[in-house]
Amino acid sequence: MNWERAIGDFDRHLRVERGLSSNTCRAYLADIRMLAESLGSECRPEQVDPDQVRYWLAGLHAERSAATLGRRLAGVRAFFRFLQREEVVVLDPTAGIPAPKLPKRVPRPLSVDDCFSLAENASEMPSRGAEQPRQRLAKLRDTAIVELLYGTGMRVGELAALDVRDVDLHVGEVRVLGKGNKERVLPIPEKAREAVAIWLDERRRPGVLGEPLFIVLRRNHEQEPRRLSARDVRRGLARRARALGLNDRVHPHRLRHSYATHLLDMGADLREIQELLGHASLSTTQKYTAVSVEHLRQVYDSAHPRAHGGEVSSGSQAPSGRSGSSAGRGKGGKPDKRRGQQRGKEREE
Repeated sequence: MNWERAIGDFDRHLRVERGLSSNTCRAYLADIRMLAESLGSECRPEQVDPDQVRYWLAGLHAERSAATLGRRLAGVRAFFRFLQREEVVVLDPTAGIPAPKLPKRVPRPLSVDDCFSLAENASEMPSRGAEQPRQRLAKLRDTAIVELLYGTGMRVGELAALDVRDVDLHVGEVRVLGKGNKERVLPIPEKAREAVAIWLDERRRPGVLGEPLFIVLRRNHEQEPRRLSARDVRRGLARRARALGLNDRVHPHRLRHSYATHLLDMGADLREIQELLGHASLSTTQKYTAVSVEHLRQVYDSAHPRAHGGEVSSGSQAPSGRSGSSAGRGKGGKPDKRRGQQRGKEREE
């Protein structure tokens, strides 16, 4: 089997059987084509051996990060496992190759105040009357985008794929198609509901089923509305952050981090956050526990008896013998005979 046929079959496997996103499929196929190009056209997929894969990865090591190398190895490994299942290859040449060790990266959420500023504030309107209506629409659209990203924790690709029919403002829910074509329903907070409703009312064509929820405003009236891409959302959010003086890098996935971390700080269950984020594994969600120190401090302050200098709150009993346990005891907690004798004399007197 030649490379093009094998890659085509693998592409259909990823999209139809596994239901992976278009971005993941595109990345996996690019990795395999890169490997095929390095091996040359005379080497067929069933002729690849582990040394050739190791040599290819070693050549990428100097200019690629460990995360990128791990992603490339994952794509090539999935490809050869598919060929092994289809009995094109006998042995998987990637079976004995370990994935590179990735550094532990803790999510960096924004503060609650910064999230509120992104959602509520915007740069001043331009003074030229011809540009004012479009700038007003852009402001309303971007406000609705930030409110949905922070209020629901959805991915930027999920937000860009939304249609008007996916949002039920009366019930307060949005239907999202996530990774692996898995559908989930997310609650929409009140502020996000208001922002989306205003945006739909002002764009003059609200409620058309099948129409993209967020559209590019620069278009002719005769043309169909063009869907706002994920790249457009990233650029708009970065521009909004710069206008507010937030010099730290702000992107949609950071709002997703903030959503999960703030929920955890407010006492939400980790399993519930997993469902809201659409994570397949709880271990993916557990990374947010590393940044939720403030919630742990609050639990400590409210529950631990030594949190306030050993003082016991009103209405609670001190541990047995705590207030007078040291009296009458010597070093090491052993009874002090001299103090016991002195107490006996005081009772007799």
